[in-house]
Amino acid sequence: MASMEKKRALPRRSFTPEFKAEIVELCRRGDRSAGQAARDFELTETAVRAG
Repeated sequence: MASMEKKRALPRRSFTPEFKAEIVELCRRGDRSAGQAARDFELTETAVRAG
């Protein structure tokens, strides 16, 4: 059986209000879907939808 190593948690990222506003505006204008914005900016889709 392979050894089970614990994965180290990545540090929690924080984003500026300006960055968050940019993502929201891209989605509102229809430039990107929430899923596409998440992929483009390496975010989870849940994080984009909750923003």
